[in-house]
Amino acid sequence: MDDDRLPDHLNEAAVINSDIAAGGAQPTGKRRYGGIVLAVSAILILTAAVALGSWRSYALYREALSTAQQRRDFVPSLRAASIQSSDDVVLVTLPATTSAFESANIFARASGYIDKRNVDIGDHVKQGQLLAEIAAPELDHQIAQAEGTLVQLQAALQQARANAELAQVTWNRDRPLVEQGWATKQQGTVDVQTLRAQEAAVGVAQGNVTAQQAQLLVLKQQKAYQQVIAPFDGVITQRNIDVGSLVQADAVSSTFMFTIQQSNVIRAQVYVPQDEAFGLAPGVEAVIRVPEIPDRAFRGKVTRIADALQPGTRTLLTEVDIPNPDGLLTSGIYCTVELHVPRKVPSLLVPANAIIFNSDGMQVAVVKDGVVHIRKISVGRDLGTTVEASAGVARGDQVILNPPVDLTEGSKVTIRPAS
Repeated sequence: MDDDRLPDHLNEAAVINSDIAAGGAQPTGKRRYGGIVLAVSAILILTAAVALGSWRSYALYREALSTAQQRRDFVPSLRAASIQSSDDVVLVTLPATTSAFESANIFARASGYIDKRNVDIGDHVKQGQLLAEIAAPELDHQIAQAEGTLVQLQAALQQARANAELAQVTWNRDRPLVEQGWATKQQGTVDVQTLRAQEAAVGVAQGNVTAQQAQLLVLKQQKAYQQVIAPFDGVITQRNIDVGSLVQADAVSSTFMFTIQQSNVIRAQVYVPQDEAFGLAPGVEAVIRVPEIPDRAFRGKVTRIADALQPGTRTLLTEVDIPNPDGLLTSGIYCTVELHVPRKVPSLLVPANAIIFNSDGMQVAVVKDGVVHIRKISVGRDLGTTVEASAGVARGDQVILNPPVDLTEGSKVTIRPAS
């Protein structure tokens, strides 16, 4: 193929190669011009690439600056709620068990057989009502014997008094004679000692009469105990005897006959925890609810509280009296007691979802004039959806709910009410 038909750069390469082969001759001007063009073209391409890269870097930088500026200028809209003051009364609901206002176990005070039984389990009785009668014929015999002995002793007392009066008369008659010498001194001494002996006999007889009277009173009291009566108004909740049952009136093992409970007033015992016991006092209102009577609330008042908390449970024993005129409540049932305890120490209610937990403790984000202020709070009690704070916030402060993790001191926000 002819050289004239080849492209120019191939022709130049062929010429250069031929020149080198011929002995290293220098390239011509046309060849030098072509190399310069190639170099300039490469430089221009490189410059354009550098310029393009710089422009793209600058564009990315501008975009980053714009994003940062937008982030700085962005004001998020967050939900917030107001801090509210706690109520003046704390509502405390605790489990409790009811008991009778008064309960008494009736034991036999006289030995014998049950002659009559007038009441049974569930009977309502009045104070002084006869519950049962005990038959004890031997006690009647003992009373009759004691009365006869008392008559004898009273007669002996009268005899002793008569003898003493006679001795006094004798001494009064003999005394002038002894003093005037008409009677011997020995006679005077006998009269004086006889008088003293008769006076002592009167004292002994009087003592015997007093002792026998006391013994007779004991027997008559035992006779009175044969009639078992109700000590107060109430209901019979237990009966352990029947007609014909033998009962014993022993001080150690007396026969248990009845249990009577006062039912017009019911007492509920409740153990109040330490953090809720302060402010509790007699007269505090209480509401008692029984799960089996859901449509009825029984109102009462705290009547008695222990002066000290139990060290094992840190609870305060409290008794509530509930009027029960219709007898709907009974003793021994489970119930809940709602106490309306006056608050001793004021506190503020903070929503639980506004609390920030970190290494600095418990904090909240308070918004004032659109600026966030991080404040540390002191929590007294956790109430579930809210907590009681005693320091760090004030009533009416706006706190952010569910604060984002990147929220910092001085951040600008807009707030909207909690939905």
